Amino acid sequence: MNRPIEISNIRIHQDEGPNRRAYIAGFEKPLLFGVHGGVQDFYGIKPDEERPSTLDHIVAAAGG
Repeated sequence: MNRPIEISNIRIHQDEGPNRRAYIAGFEKPLLFGVHGGVQDFYGIKPDEERPSTLDHIVAAAGG
């Protein structure tokens, strides 16, 4: 195997506060990241809207 089977093409946009959008090539809608629960408590912030954290997405990906 001399070449990769997939190369991720992802663009991240930082919104206000902890909120970010990840645009993945080939998908129309972005993934939304932010904070909730223990993560917001740890960082001492209260977002306008709770969203899954990057950690949530990593755990979901590893579990799948």
